[in-house]
Amino acid sequence: MKELATRAISGAIYVLLLIGSLYSEIATVILIGVFGLISLTEFSRLIKLKSYIPYLIFLVLYGGFWYLSVQNSSTLISDEAIQILLVITIFVNLILIKDLFTSKRIPLFESKRFIVATFYLASGFVFMLLISNYQNEFTPLLLLGSFILIWINDSAAYMVGKNFGKQKLFPSISPKKTVEGFLGGLFFACISSYFIALYTETLSFTPWLILAIIVSVFGTLGDLIESKFKRQAAVKDSGSIMPGHGGLLDRLDSIIFASPFIYLFLRIIHF
Repeated sequence: MKELATRAISGAIYVLLLIGSLYSEIATVILIGVFGLISLTEFSRLIKLKSYIPYLIFLVLYGGFWYLSVQNSSTLISDEAIQILLVITIFVNLILIKDLFTSKRIPLFESKRFIVATFYLASGFVFMLLISNYQNEFTPLLLLGSFILIWINDSAAYMVGKNFGKQKLFPSISPKKTVEGFLGGLFFACISSYFIALYTETLSFTPWLILAIIVSVFGTLGDLIESKFKRQAAVKDSGSIMPGHGGLLDRLDSIIFASPFIYLFLRIIHF
């Protein structure tokens, strides 16, 4: 009972911090940046990357794209820089998906540690920032809607998997995940997309429905990839900053991985 209360309190603080920050543009920028630095610290421990360079890269990327997109210093330069980062990030994420399915262990030679710290983790937070400032306007409900889809997907996947799950989704990495749980999470995320479209008045139902599918698929892949990193590091949680939940990276792994694909879809529908 005490553990459940601890989980509920720390989870509520996390959600309230996130939702509360979305009322202010500068608060959103600061909170996403702080979350990114904490997650980078946890991830660096997982992959045994002992260097301050990834933090410098994170600050340069995050600060640079905040200036280019939010401050709108040059639309042409900003758009080209975002496109380059998007292409590299999605390429690296696709490599991680390949490693998830084809490699017993994700290869982590020295240069790859820097690459994944930059274009898997740091870029994920950059694209969260860009989603919340899409088309150079403060659009926090797009980011909040994406988080809600992930929360509903994860919660529904857990409940459906616990009660009806029989076929394991990826037993070597995450023994508790089931195919039934994944499909249940996808189903309820798709249902919730209607209400997100209705109450946020950001996008119509069809784009939110597609985003629900993107979030469910790539969010699940992101969770599995982070689980594989943890298995390689022989740890249960990425950290202990959230009592009862583990590390912040454990809570954000889905949105970190999904955010570039969310942003790519937003670009496509507004092309």
